[in-house]
Amino acid sequence: MKSIPFGKPIIGDEEKNAVLDVLNGTVLAHGKKLKEFEAGFAAYAKAPAATTVANCTAAMHLAYFCLGLKPGDEVIVPAQTHTATAHAVELASGKAVFVDAESDTGNIDIDQIECAITDRTKAISVVHFLGMPVDMGRINALAKKRGLFVLEDCALAIGTKFDGIHAGLLGDIGCFSFYPVKHITTAEGGMAISNDPSIIHEIDRKKAFGLDKMLGERKVPGMYDVNSLGFNYRMNEIQAAIGVEQVKRIDGFLQKRRSNYERLSEGLKQIDEVELLKSSHDKFESSYYCHTAILKEDMADKRIQIIENLKANGVGTSIYYPNPVPLMKYYKEKYAFKDGMFPVASKISNNSIALSVGPHLDGEDMDYIVEMLKNAIMETK
Repeated sequence: MKSIPFGKPIIGDEEKNAVLDVLNGTVLAHGKKLKEFEAGFAAYAKAPAATTVANCTAAMHLAYFCLGLKPGDEVIVPAQTHTATAHAVELASGKAVFVDAESDTGNIDIDQIECAITDRTKAISVVHFLGMPVDMGRINALAKKRGLFVLEDCALAIGTKFDGIHAGLLGDIGCFSFYPVKHITTAEGGMAISNDPSIIHEIDRKKAFGLDKMLGERKVPGMYDVNSLGFNYRMNEIQAAIGVEQVKRIDGFLQKRRSNYERLSEGLKQIDEVELLKSSHDKFESSYYCHTAILKEDMADKRIQIIENLKANGVGTSIYYPNPVPLMKYYKEKYAFKDGMFPVASKISNNSIALSVGPHLDGEDMDYIVEMLKNAIMETK
């Protein structure tokens, strides 16, 4: 029996040695590794400006905080996403206004956005679901028409491109995650990038208490002023040191993910009981975070059985996501949402099984996943 974990960070000697170099020095925060990581990630994405943060949620919260959301201000948010996408809006005093998913990609249904916009709408948040890019041409046209800020939640979108442009540079700001099972990791951590350096500069200040002078800018140690409210949302040198080395691996990781994804796709297409979301095509280039097999309606109630069977045979799985965010208890109770209000997102949440295509696996692992999924489905009939 094989052992196929859903996610596994790939940490080599380069990362370990980089961490030891930091630990053997005297600077654990505010150091050169942060700048090196920011520069390396910006170069990879071809971003004019980038700044490290504590995590992706912090990046989104900072973006809305800097935008100046006030109570009553609204942000359009996809129903099919991680709860952090909506939490960032609510933590910044705004109100998340949810829009259902489109059935072929799981991304926000752009046709429904305009109906959700009111005179209180200040921004549109888009999530490139499992790395599949949103049609940002349509999003930006709508945002420009209404004068709206566009935030890209790129937590699963390192390598995602729309019309050759990397995710995060298609709206006003892009927010990335380096959680352990993401495309690259710093254990925890995040990054914000933008075509507008002034946005990144403001986030840079707000992530560090709103101080007027960073550590290296102070002529007298310990002397600074506070210009505004801010947070302690910084990354440290140890995380950044890991990130510097991980950025060097991105191309190799993505190549392996794509190869695994394509091989897994060929096998999954032979299973009549599942449907697949649309992947890369034309100007849409996915990051291939994972593959999602959506069980057809007559098999959906067997999902837990199938997942348990896969686990018993060494195949790790996940679910993206366990419920549409507006049907999670907090939002459901706060805004009185009802079951059935977000049917496409609900179908994806309720019927899907996420399968790994991570670079810790190979083609034979993909074949094994297909075989075990076939067997699991047959055993539940």
